[in-house]
Amino acid sequence: MAVFGVVGLTGYIVDVGLFNVLRFAGEPGLLSDKPITAKVLSVLAATVITYLGNRHWTWRHRSRRPARHEAVLFFAFNGIGLLISAGCLAISHYVLGLDSALADNVSANGVGLVLGTAFRFWAYRTHVFKPSAVAP
Repeated sequence: MAVFGVVGLTGYIVDVGLFNVLRFAGEPGLLSDKPITAKVLSVLAATVITYLGNRHWTWRHRSRRPARHEAVLFFAFNGIGLLISAGCLAISHYVLGLDSALADNVSANGVGLVLGTAFRFWAYRTHVFKPSAVAP
């Protein structure tokens, strides 16, 4: 469980760090006017890192599905989690007009992260890592 936490924390640091570098580093930031693009890129980078960390460190001792199948499921569910996070950012930034660095971080990396993580937990538990059927 500690290894899983380290992998998740590493992914979180990459996601939040890269998002903020893309948006706010420099004058203006590389993607200062494109918060959704910055979020998509930061989540993609974090997803690659967490997939590799989970596959080769957290779950290395388990027999698994073929790597291609595992990767497709992992990236598909993380893609939906990304849509949730980017949706929170889009609503906050474009609909509500809350476009400060703090507002973007709270919506994308706070609210969006919590909702996306809750979805991924449910999806992994329900569809990816189902318990084996027990005979009555």
